[in-house]
Amino acid sequence: MSGPRFARVDQSKLRESVYDALRDAFTRGAFAPGETLSLRTLAEQLGTSMTPVREAVRRLVAEGALIDTPSRTLAVPPFDAARMRELKSARLALEALLLDRAIDRMDEATIPRLAAIIEAPRTTGDTPDLKQNYDFHFELYRHSRSTVILPLVEALWLQYGAFLNLVVREQAALEVAEHIYHEKILEALNSNDRAAAQEALAQDIERSFRLLLPDS
Repeated sequence: MSGPRFARVDQSKLRESVYDALRDAFTRGAFAPGETLSLRTLAEQLGTSMTPVREAVRRLVAEGALIDTPSRTLAVPPFDAARMRELKSARLALEALLLDRAIDRMDEATIPRLAAIIEAPRTTGDTPDLKQNYDFHFELYRHSRSTVILPLVEALWLQYGAFLNLVVREQAALEVAEHIYHEKILEALNSNDRAAAQEALAQDIERSFRLLLPDS
């Protein structure tokens, strides 16, 4: 199985560490739609027994990141345009709510922290840095202090991760500055322009969907 390199997990918190490592990999687009996974290979990469991996995988199936196939193998859900459009609608609605709440709860250190994330050296060569993208959005969203909407958005990103795996392979993904909309969000936050921040966020979300669904 081709897949991400995992750091060895913290043995003192085995179950949660395995789940967190796998969830992080899915969220950042480490697996492609339709890709099959081997529990044994995952356990070897994580340096654990099969049991915590099996438990983590059950949770990921429940959250929609994985499916049980008729042959009893585990797979990432295949590409599905209708499902992708639904994910887009959900992200646009819920992330706008998180941004609105976050704007009301930011402190003086928020904008410098966000800027530092996208100004950090790249770690992924010529492809978009999905970790930077994730870190930027959730550094901002956590300021919402939402206990209801934030977990829902995290689940949406988990399901959308496989589509991100396809997005970064598109030539068009390299033709627009990687952080152009993140920078627009920061400019709007600096100017206390809520409407401009919301518009930049919507453009950022729609950008990746448009690469795979040109008619959306």
